[in-house]
Amino acid sequence: MYNHLLDTFLCVADTGSFAKASEELYISSTAVMNQINALERQLQVKLLKRTPRGVTLTEAGKSVCRDARLIIRLSDEAVKRARALASRETYTVRVGTSMLNPCKPLLALWNRISGNYPQYKIQIIPYEDHYNSNDLIIRSLGSRFDFMVAPCDSARWLNQSSFLQMGNLPLCCGVPYSHRLSGKTRLEIRDLFGERLMMVREGDSAAVDQLRANLRQHFPEIQLVDTDFYYDMDVFNRCEQEGNILITLEMWAEVHPLLATIPVNWDYKLPYGLLYEEDPPGGIRQFVEIIREAVRELAGSNSG
Repeated sequence: MYNHLLDTFLCVADTGSFAKASEELYISSTAVMNQINALERQLQVKLLKRTPRGVTLTEAGKSVCRDARLIIRLSDEAVKRARALASRETYTVRVGTSMLNPCKPLLALWNRISGNYPQYKIQIIPYEDHYNSNDLIIRSLGSRFDFMVAPCDSARWLNQSSFLQMGNLPLCCGVPYSHRLSGKTRLEIRDLFGERLMMVREGDSAAVDQLRANLRQHFPEIQLVDTDFYYDMDVFNRCEQEGNILITLEMWAEVHPLLATIPVNWDYKLPYGLLYEEDPPGGIRQFVEIIREAVRELAGSNSG
């Protein structure tokens, strides 16, 4: 709120030297002199007398020095009061949730840090998954709700929204409980030989496209079956009814009670995180930065 050149001026006044001030400020002596010159030009007042033994304050400089300390103190107090008032104001963040895109990962993280941000409140807004309405749901960001928490590397979605990645989810297989593979705790690719493997059709998900290309080139024994770009309950029903195997995620293990979700020995993962409108208001941008920092700290603690 005040002119930050005053900080440099006060440091020079206290030390009596450009060189000593540069050491305390961790900038060069030339930079210190340039900042003092800039301040004198702005104020149109000579503040310092330069001598071979250092610098001394002019009478005008002494006056500015006294007043600058008061200005800085008042400015600091004003900022503290403003932040205290802002912390009492509440900002409601609307989070969409559905069976396939539950908001639980965000809420689990938020519960760890929410005590530091009492100004934010979470409102959960349910919606239904249906492949015909998924693009419409993305366009609802900023109007119907502010965030979706979803696994996403969809080109269609990412072209219509912003995305903050919170982590990665391994691609698994959904297997009907009546299927010969349902009793396995982990699958190898060779277990899928002779099976019909359902996945979103080519051209939207980079991770699924990489898996498809590998299977198509190296494992022709597996029959690949396209679904639409997005899953809904009909896809899970079709998998169970036709006895197929479905590319799925561990977070969807409870979506269909007649499908077992089994990990596979491969290294294909889907990013998940927050989807939000491309140009959000300030309160939403600030919330995104809070979550970004929390994700960074959590990743750092896990790696340690």
